[in-house]
Amino acid sequence: MISEYKETISSFFSVDPESIIAYPASYKQIEGDQIILCKIAGEKKLLALGNGLFSSRLHGEPLPPSLKICPLSHENRLVLNQFLPYTRPSAFGRKIATFGLGDRLGIATPGHIRCFERSSARPVLAQQSKRELDLTGRTYAQVLDDVSFAVFQEGYQGGFGADGDHLKQTDDIKEALDCGYTMITLDCSEKIGKGIEAMTSQQLEQAFANLPADYRQRVGDTYLNREFLIGLEEYRFNREELIRCVLIYGLAIEFVKEVFFDYIQKADHAVDFELSIDETEAVTTAQGHLFVAMELDHLKIEVTSLAPRFIGEFQKGIDYIGNFSEFEQQLKEHAAIADHFGYKLSIHSGSDKFSVFPLIGLYTAGRLHLKTSGTNWLEAIGVIAEKNPKLYRSIHQKALDHFEQARAFYHVSADPSKAAELSSIGDEALADYLTDVNSRQLLHITYGFILGDSRLKDELYRTLSQNEERYYGRLITHIGRHLQLVGLKD
Repeated sequence: MISEYKETISSFFSVDPESIIAYPASYKQIEGDQIILCKIAGEKKLLALGNGLFSSRLHGEPLPPSLKICPLSHENRLVLNQFLPYTRPSAFGRKIATFGLGDRLGIATPGHIRCFERSSARPVLAQQSKRELDLTGRTYAQVLDDVSFAVFQEGYQGGFGADGDHLKQTDDIKEALDCGYTMITLDCSEKIGKGIEAMTSQQLEQAFANLPADYRQRVGDTYLNREFLIGLEEYRFNREELIRCVLIYGLAIEFVKEVFFDYIQKADHAVDFELSIDETEAVTTAQGHLFVAMELDHLKIEVTSLAPRFIGEFQKGIDYIGNFSEFEQQLKEHAAIADHFGYKLSIHSGSDKFSVFPLIGLYTAGRLHLKTSGTNWLEAIGVIAEKNPKLYRSIHQKALDHFEQARAFYHVSADPSKAAELSSIGDEALADYLTDVNSRQLLHITYGFILGDSRLKDELYRTLSQNEERYYGRLITHIGRHLQLVGLKD
């Protein structure tokens, strides 16, 4: 389709015809119209040929005789969604393994898609938290636009999800659902009780006494003096343990109830509903998880997945830190509880937790959701280090300048002063910074400040556009390793 129109297109854009790149996997015929995605002067466009209904609805520049060159705009994405349903996100439910792939740049999706060849999991390609949107200056709609066009580029028809990640406000939940997002991860951290672990028995009783009498009666009748067999484990609650669970999770469960019945159930499309109780000051005990699961069941709230806070540390962009035997025992209990109640166990901050992936795969038996995000950004920075050393040095220095500000948003243990001085490293060794724990976390959390510098941002996107296949290749290797170790890929 492209070859016979290259001269017309190159003349219109004043570019060399040989510089026009087509993406053959995107080619489609739609009711007599032909469409393909191509790159012209470094910018991706839709090319539509024909005079049918599909072509007529696209917004773009008409060229004689019947060619239209169209931007990758929100309006054109909606047209694409209407005629090609595989470019719309889906919900996957409780039984299919899913893998979250936060993409801060909006250009990683083709690489992500290629990772899932021969995988039993389904990708959640659009995944961004409100914090990430604020730091990158993007919107839910823009994230989904980028993903949908990339799905079209790859000709991928295997299905993908769209996750409004770690949302705390109902306005944000409504916005994501209105945009067509098929997954909501509800972050209950602001509703979970603080300081409860440190309270004395007397303080616990006083706080519990302030709750409605009928609620106190119900939870007492439900949990005290009873045994609960989950898998091979038997659980009991004494009075103090039950009160702690009530004070830690009671308000959060009320929030979950509001969101589920007022937003999730009323959405005009299927939605996977994930509950996040992982961003807390205390580890989620098996009893705490069981209490939450039973309360959700009592209220007839169906979650697709639940993310507890595990023992040890799931820090950003680095491997698991902690006692492996303790983690294994807790993981086994959490997985059994999730399985008993029929939902998936979710692993947050799952990027690069290579040492514990085999355990996660074993105890979840492949029924899980695993979130990654910043590791995809780091692979982009790896390309910059390889292909544009001067830009990398500017990015690294920007990260150093703003590290203390950035760490207010993330829990990391990095000490950038322990990494080698930037001035002492030759260009050929810059990529080694991505394997050093301290510099890796430095680069991981400072993305907002880097992308906030328009000069750095423009050159970063230009470099990645010129080396997109290299970027995809790095993602295939890195994310592929995640999938293989957790048992979701051959």
